[in-house]
Amino acid sequence: MRSRSLAAVSCLTAALALGVAACGDEEPEPGGSSGTPAAAEGKALTIYSSVPLQGASRVQSEALVNGAKLALEQAGGKAGPHTVTYESLDDSTAQAGSWTPEAESGNALKASQDDSTAVYIGTLNSGAAKISIPILNEAGIPMISPANTYVGLTTDDPGSEPGEPDKYYPSGKRNYTRIVPKDTIQAAALVTLMKAEGCTKVAMTNDKEVYGAGLARVVELSAKEQGLTLTANDAIDKNASNYRSLAAAAKSDGADCYLYSGITANNAVQQFKDFAAALGPDAKLYGPDGVAETGFVSEKEGGIPASLNKQVKVTIATLSPDQYPPEGQKFFEDFTAKYGVDNPDPYAIYGYEAMKLALLAIEKSGTGEREAITEQLFATKDRESVLGTYSIDENGDTTLTDYGVYAVKDGELSFDQTIKAAAG
Repeated sequence: MRSRSLAAVSCLTAALALGVAACGDEEPEPGGSSGTPAAAEGKALTIYSSVPLQGASRVQSEALVNGAKLALEQAGGKAGPHTVTYESLDDSTAQAGSWTPEAESGNALKASQDDSTAVYIGTLNSGAAKISIPILNEAGIPMISPANTYVGLTTDDPGSEPGEPDKYYPSGKRNYTRIVPKDTIQAAALVTLMKAEGCTKVAMTNDKEVYGAGLARVVELSAKEQGLTLTANDAIDKNASNYRSLAAAAKSDGADCYLYSGITANNAVQQFKDFAAALGPDAKLYGPDGVAETGFVSEKEGGIPASLNKQVKVTIATLSPDQYPPEGQKFFEDFTAKYGVDNPDPYAIYGYEAMKLALLAIEKSGTGEREAITEQLFATKDRESVLGTYSIDENGDTTLTDYGVYAVKDGELSFDQTIKAAAG
């Protein structure tokens, strides 16, 4: 959390550099005279993003990148007096079919070694964020994640691991923010949904990654609080040829529902097929935002068989276009007009808002310096955005809490309902 003394020192430094007499207490407004240095010298700045552009998450990530590009284009490539260039980086490999630690660390190092870097938009996967946050933190580069939900990246709430989140911030200062709700919210939404749909006993698997294992821990806590029985929380081998033995055990335990906690790339499709076969056609199958993508729901893209569409629902912090404020509805119109996509991937709007927030923070910083941009990100209060009105708290978390529930129809995600959940 910023101290008033640090903010005062930063303000005084900017005032001396720009030749102005004093700094007021008002929040600077974009393009206004209240606190925004009118004579700030424009710089050539770069915003990087890092998401997996190969493998199961490719379609989702491309939509996110296109959303970011649209926001920058609409801003005319400018943030206040500064000219902004966007460079999309890939943290996946064709061989892995998903993000890799080596690719993500390489991207973070590239950004940290570029003096023009102003903001790093990423990552898609929470495990990747654990790698890049410390690298960028030491370089003082602000981050905005449009997708990470793992609790331990920002707090030591239940579901985190020992030493989190402090071990990700070697400088002692926070540089990481996110515009999606953390997994305490998603877990509560999933449990609320499963109870509402009549689940009595739920078998759960997780992919052992940071995101999947972390979400599973929080689901366990939420299930206990809400009185839902979990028959198992099995950590799977993503390279297994099948999961029939785990599915058979779930059947013998009396499970009538199944929940997978993880990402598509870690053999999600095979797990859903095996658990559906064991539990029967009446069983309900659930997944989190880690599988809310074309690579999971479309049989043509290697996703689940069309025969399972009616049994599957997933949660993601994205709502139906008609439930967004006018700004959000306008985004969907603009995105469709620009890219010719009638049903934009849910993460397109998050890429767009991440870029919009980055540009606003750069503009409000005046100087375009990393420390000032970071301060402006953490000073975000009651922002009226395409996602709705939100603030960024002292930990870097958004105050948004709504989760969307999506069914699968004809191999596409179809909005079903909104789950309003609060962290316990």
